[in-house]
Amino acid sequence: MSGNGALINFNDVSYEHTANKPILIESSFSIRRGAKLTLMGQNGAGKSTLFGLITGQHTPNEGRINIVHGTSIAVSRQVIPREDLEITVRDFFSKCFSEKVYDIDPRIDAILEVVNLSPKDKEVKETFKDRLVGSFSGGQQARLLLASALIQNPDVLLLDEPTNNLDVEGIEHLTDFLKAYKKTVIVISHDADFLNAFTQGVLYLNTQTRSIEQYTGNYNDVVEEISVRVEKEKRKNAQLSKEIQANKDKANFFANKGGQMRMVAKRMREKVDLAEENKVDVRKEDRTIRDFEIPTQKDIPLNVLELTSYKVIKDHKPKDVKCELTLKRGSHLQIIGPNGIGKTTLLESLASGEAAGEEVAKGVKIGYYRQDFSNLDFDQTVFDCLMDAMDKKIQEDMRSIAAGFLLDGEIMKTKIGNLSEGQKGLVAFARLKIIEPGLLILDEPTNHINFRHIPVIAKALDEYKGAMILVSHVPEFVDQIHIDDVLDLGKKK
Repeated sequence: MSGNGALINFNDVSYEHTANKPILIESSFSIRRGAKLTLMGQNGAGKSTLFGLITGQHTPNEGRINIVHGTSIAVSRQVIPREDLEITVRDFFSKCFSEKVYDIDPRIDAILEVVNLSPKDKEVKETFKDRLVGSFSGGQQARLLLASALIQNPDVLLLDEPTNNLDVEGIEHLTDFLKAYKKTVIVISHDADFLNAFTQGVLYLNTQTRSIEQYTGNYNDVVEEISVRVEKEKRKNAQLSKEIQANKDKANFFANKGGQMRMVAKRMREKVDLAEENKVDVRKEDRTIRDFEIPTQKDIPLNVLELTSYKVIKDHKPKDVKCELTLKRGSHLQIIGPNGIGKTTLLESLASGEAAGEEVAKGVKIGYYRQDFSNLDFDQTVFDCLMDAMDKKIQEDMRSIAAGFLLDGEIMKTKIGNLSEGQKGLVAFARLKIIEPGLLILDEPTNHINFRHIPVIAKALDEYKGAMILVSHVPEFVDQIHIDDVLDLGKKK
């Protein structure tokens, strides 16, 4: 197949992640050469698994996936595997190729320029490729992930949440690159502005029918189209429910009359059965987490945190900066600065309460939302994780909180490590509600989270009565939260 024909074809593909958890059921769709598409679906629907089917990481249980012979595919995943955090940048890129690449260093240098991660200092540039991947910030790791896909120059580029942890400059850089990219791109992202800038269609993973629906248009257009469809489905169901009840009443009335009327009653019951069959399952994507509040620890002091100094990374070297900052009860602080400046490092030291120049008031309970969820035990089930966070182990109360974050049924028995990144985020928020902190520290809390949940989360943070420190690169999210003070780590001192 050539020209602008289909590059990837799914023909009646069925795939189950585990027994009784289907991702696709007899789903058919095609992706044409040069298409730039968004892959949509709720958290945990199986979007990353679909990427795995395209790359061959997963094999369909039924049906066929046909990809034009010789097509190269590269995927930029959401997070760097833990085992790769302990290897050098050079080895990380070398792993992208099945055969040894002898000119790997100049290739790495060129691709780091593309993702705007190339050191300016010549001396630093020499040692850069020998640094361990885990020594980079979350935003820098996001750029390394992206670069690891781009360095392969693939025919099909699969991007899984590529803007997570990227600062504004990084997102602009990536957007410009993708606009100019001539090959096929499929992106999983909840960043509407980013998606609208370059995508022309949507693959929608419907968890009700377990199939892929295809839409033409930008992200906002498709979200609106799906919302309209959901409303139609609800109205149709409401009308059918009225007909079903009316026919049931008639059937019961005629059945009690006896004789010929029993045949009429039988026909009424057949109409009821037909109407039941015609009812549409309203798609679960319409579900949004419930409004919630994060209760504040009682009797916290007026001055929650004193900050007299902190470290920043300038030209890849640490530098101490003096400051005078007091975070009071009820005050919300935003920390800003470019990727790699040291925002996450500062949050980690504040959460641990061990660094010089930082003092959290005695007895203040800290609730910390880490961007990589590494403060969650990945071997625990969701049930055990949330129960452990409770002072009073009341299962009914815990399940009620969990259900508000769409954590119920089989999810409660699932290990944290087996959840999607978005589901891990919802577990993290459920824990914060249970913990009732006096100081809330949030590092990129919208990463991986379904766009429907974000206004609910913003409202909860806006209304939080304790002291709060927030790092976020999403202006639309921050705009919904009252911020009392801003600490700019990138400001020249």
